[in-house]
Amino acid sequence: MAPASGPTIMGIDMVMVASGLTAVATLAVLVAIYAATTVHDPMAKRVKALNERREQLKAGIVASTSRRRKKISNKNEAADKVRTVLGSMRMLQDEQVEKAQKKLMQAGVRSKDLAFVVIFARFVLPVVVGVIVITGVYVLDWFPDWGAFKKYGLVAASLIGAYKAPDLYLKNRITKRSHAIRKGLPDALDLLVICAEAGLTVDAAFNRVARELGKAYPELGDEFALTSIELGFLTDRRQAFENLAARIDLDSVRGVVTTMIQTEKYGTPLASALRVLSAEFRNERMMRAEEKAARLPAIMTVPLILFILPTLFIVILGPASCRISDNLMTS
Repeated sequence: MAPASGPTIMGIDMVMVASGLTAVATLAVLVAIYAATTVHDPMAKRVKALNERREQLKAGIVASTSRRRKKISNKNEAADKVRTVLGSMRMLQDEQVEKAQKKLMQAGVRSKDLAFVVIFARFVLPVVVGVIVITGVYVLDWFPDWGAFKKYGLVAASLIGAYKAPDLYLKNRITKRSHAIRKGLPDALDLLVICAEAGLTVDAAFNRVARELGKAYPELGDEFALTSIELGFLTDRRQAFENLAARIDLDSVRGVVTTMIQTEKYGTPLASALRVLSAEFRNERMMRAEEKAARLPAIMTVPLILFILPTLFIVILGPASCRISDNLMTS
């Protein structure tokens, strides 16, 4: 083994260690000099990134706007065609159209032109479904074992169901939406009380509540946001509240609207009235929960008789009956 060329500590050549440290220090000095002489302005890079992002957003907004306009124009053209067909068949009545539009608003559909589609569906669906069912039952003989009365009942039920299908669909959506709004109404009133006591105006309070409750209760937030917009641009503020009551099929919302109209008209304190309404709605929600709990014994009676009691009798009387049968056989 060749001897070391310099001083060593524990067998490590100190000259090699010093040379390595010198090289690292030299590299660090060079990097520091390069960083000091080539200073970049961070704002230029950020401004460039912001400009690129702005152009991307602008392109996306323009594209989405064009797509939205195209969809709206296509929907309007389809609604105009349906309206022309219904008008030529003399099936349009003002009362019927208004009723369909009101149901669409309560279901959360903002386009009033879809009312003509609903009326058209009531006419088309029974024809299409009736032709299919009549052809299948009487021509293709889908149910050969059925009698004439059963076949007639199937055809009649299909026609009635096809005619009522649009109304049932809208009713289901209205019920679900009303239930979701009813759940969030007490919290919304509490927030309205806080906003009113903080000095916000009514339209600003509605807008604030819509933003706060938009994620938890999107249906209620949507309605409050629309009411805030209508309060801002309608000449008659009462009309904005009446539109809110018309869009939601709930007696509690009508009570809130009546309270808001009275406070606007007579100048009564808004916070105290909303606080009383919020307490009433919370008590009503508690009463509904207690009512459901009180109905549970009556609802559980049938499953108890059909499933639980027979099993209990088998478990209790089974061993005794087996022992009695064994004693009778042995005797």
